[in-house]
Amino acid sequence: MPQLYTDDVKMILQVRRNGVKNQIYELRTANSISQGALADKCNVSRQTINAIENNKYDPSLALAFRLAEVLGTTVDKLFLYKL
Repeated sequence: MPQLYTDDVKMILQVRRNGVKNQIYELRTANSISQGALADKCNVSRQTINAIENNKYDPSLALAFRLAEVLGTTVDKLFLYKL
């Protein structure tokens, strides 16, 4: 049977299950920004912001940098790894 995932993909999937958590919801609400307003500033839909906040969608690197800029933080602080 062929291997479905490379070792790198397996590692990424394992990290996702074990605790990569984004801080978008916390930072967005702390700054009193609605999902819609954040979406408008980042040129994406409100549904995209909702999916990212709920870890159902991984943003592109460009979008991650834009989110960090709008929320007044850095990409590394936007996405935290929890042990």
